[in-house]
Amino acid sequence: MTSRYTFALPTLMVIGVLLLTACSPVVPTQKPAPATAAANTSVAMPTSVETAAALPTNIPATAADQLILATTTSTDDSGLLDYLLPDFETICGCDVNVVAVGSGQALQLGMDGNADVLLVHSPADEKDFMDNGHGVRREDVMYNDFVILGPADDPAGIATAASAVEAFQLIAVAEETFISRGDDSGTHVKEKSIWEAAEIDSMGDWYISAGQGMGEVLTMADELQAYTLSDRATYLARTMEGLYLNVLVQGDPILFNPYGVIAVNPAKTPDIKAELANQFIDWLISVPVQEKIGQFGVAEFGQALFTPDSAPWKAR
Repeated sequence: MTSRYTFALPTLMVIGVLLLTACSPVVPTQKPAPATAAANTSVAMPTSVETAAALPTNIPATAADQLILATTTSTDDSGLLDYLLPDFETICGCDVNVVAVGSGQALQLGMDGNADVLLVHSPADEKDFMDNGHGVRREDVMYNDFVILGPADDPAGIATAASAVEAFQLIAVAEETFISRGDDSGTHVKEKSIWEAAEIDSMGDWYISAGQGMGEVLTMADELQAYTLSDRATYLARTMEGLYLNVLVQGDPILFNPYGVIAVNPAKTPDIKAELANQFIDWLISVPVQEKIGQFGVAEFGQALFTPDSAPWKAR
């Protein structure tokens, strides 16, 4: 059974304790987004979805094993993990313990040897992680895009902006409330890169650093009718719960959002389950699972929340 731990930045210090009780022994290619990839919210995918029985079956049963998956909150908040992981748990006879934090915190867990495998979306940080020997294998998994959200009346007038950078400049000039993740997540890293490109380095009281996951930030922005940056998948999932923010800026190539999966270097600690981590990666990037990823959200939203991007998927 999948277990979950979700943490804000102030609680990261207790993660090690939780993981020690749960754990038992086992450069990305940022491709340029096509000009229409982020703006096109409909992805044509195969109509047939393989059943769990058709997924990879060469994984040995290890009922006592628990795989520690440190991942970004977007894969959890969007519902993707609830959709995918039961199949893997059935196949491997193991439990997957999900630690849903920002990508930066997930990578830190890997550096500290407190996770077996990472599923994150912060390409530059992933490259540093691999270059410094913290990971032994990285694979592309999927991508979607970021969107800039705000209230329907759009007091900063960003809906007419020609780019994400111009939208951020308009928000800063108008000093309209902006809620930041503020948690070193992949979303926060992307946000900071846009502020840097906009040459905005001085924030006032209008800028709120929440130090929270994407779901919590969306709730805050909705309550305050503020602006924020979100991955599309979490935003769409939250609209099912009554979120009333609008997508005001989308389609800019700077908003491209790729995800990668990384096996943590087992030399860090004998508790890391290297074999199970690699089996999880093989499963996640396999064509049947990629096909399932490409169907996630289609029934509810008429569009996929993530686009498959693994090497086996692209080569098939």
